[in-house]
Amino acid sequence: MKLRSQYICQQCGYRSASFLGKCPNCGEWNSLVETEVSDENLKSQTSNFKLEESLSRLSHVKSQEFKRTPTGFLEFDRVLGGGIVPGSLVLISGDPGIGKSTLLLQTAMKISSQFRVHSSQKGQKQRPEATVNRKPSTENQHSVLYVTGEESAHQVKIRADRLLGPAGKWGGGYLDNLYILPCTSVEAIIAASDKLNPIITIIDSIQTITTERLSGSAGSVGQVRECAGLLQSYAKRNHIPIFLVGHVTKEGNIAGPKVLEHLVDAVLNLEGEAMYSYRLLRTTKNRFGSTFEVGVFEMTDMGMIEVSNPSGVFLAQRIASRPGSVVASTITGERPILAEVQSLCTSTIFGMPIRRVTGLDFARVQIVIAALTRAANLALGNLDIYVNVAGGLKIGEPAADLPVALAIVSATLDKPLREGTCAFGEVGLLGELRPVSFSKNRINEAKRLGFDDFVTPEKFKTLEEAISYAIHGE
Repeated sequence: MKLRSQYICQQCGYRSASFLGKCPNCGEWNSLVETEVSDENLKSQTSNFKLEESLSRLSHVKSQEFKRTPTGFLEFDRVLGGGIVPGSLVLISGDPGIGKSTLLLQTAMKISSQFRVHSSQKGQKQRPEATVNRKPSTENQHSVLYVTGEESAHQVKIRADRLLGPAGKWGGGYLDNLYILPCTSVEAIIAASDKLNPIITIIDSIQTITTERLSGSAGSVGQVRECAGLLQSYAKRNHIPIFLVGHVTKEGNIAGPKVLEHLVDAVLNLEGEAMYSYRLLRTTKNRFGSTFEVGVFEMTDMGMIEVSNPSGVFLAQRIASRPGSVVASTITGERPILAEVQSLCTSTIFGMPIRRVTGLDFARVQIVIAALTRAANLALGNLDIYVNVAGGLKIGEPAADLPVALAIVSATLDKPLREGTCAFGEVGLLGELRPVSFSKNRINEAKRLGFDDFVTPEKFKTLEEAISYAIHGE
């Protein structure tokens, strides 16, 4: 079977032997992507497909039990749904310098230390300290493969030495079974992975990987899509989990074709503000777990450190009894996190008042301001209003509406909330308070940190009642 490449329009399917900036058929710009094709027609390609061997009733399919491999980070395992699933393809993205490579290198080091092989026992049959259901063992069955397309092996070693610290060890383990491969060829990567049969393969990054089947440059739509497809097929066939690092565009979206996100099993985003050391690991897609979980890390000189008590971290610098400060109880996945919502209201010196929002949905804050203007009878039209979530945390749930409203009222009247108050709840357009999910978990987390007074939709039905109690003490 003879293979060749063509440029195919992603909008109308027009084919061309060379690249064209504009599709002659549909007129779309930059839609022609280099794609590998075969001289054989579709009929001949599918003639060898054996329907009888592939078609089966769902009730007759045997359930396959698999054991997840722990990453060494409880926060990472939480986001993945309990650990790494054999044969899964995971894409992790984030801004440049946010810590993607650091987190994955630490993960590779921790996993390799779980399956450590002492130098005095090399060549002997090993019994691993942890096991995973995978294909028959080889002499390198407990290895970890770290592929770097952007750095040399010496650069990775420098970063590893920094992460290991002065002791030179990671949890008492050895790193002899952690292999570094500076390579950008997907065929070479698959060959190396097939030889080592690693526990996990990490590729940093997918935008640097190319295949010999296509002539396009690294990072092009055709190359990224074809390489990801080859890696997915290899991962599923050999039950080897593969992590891909993905670049992001200046708009914050994952670079490359959208099909890349549909191809992988999980899409993770590492977020964080440039001026803060805390990093949040979120998932927007996960075929093996929840998409609402979040992992909290702190970036230090020694790499990523897990934050097991994020509520205490985000409230550590809070000044109590200060106007404009409200403690909100939020939920990420199944975990309650307390955060400080701050507001500053000043008289505007321009014709149009300024609205600045950080860490919250701007549109929802605008709705809350409109509801406050009517429900609380406050003249907010001549005030510059600034709303912020302290610590760089981002809150996307409606439960932050009530804390935002109380913070704005507190800042406007220059009166602090009652001491020990925690708030959560959704605010409607008519000023009514609507209940939110996991109220009991939110309250229990607040009580654990010493809060004993709560402003919630279960206690107050309208925004006026909540303001009267929290601000005026009535």
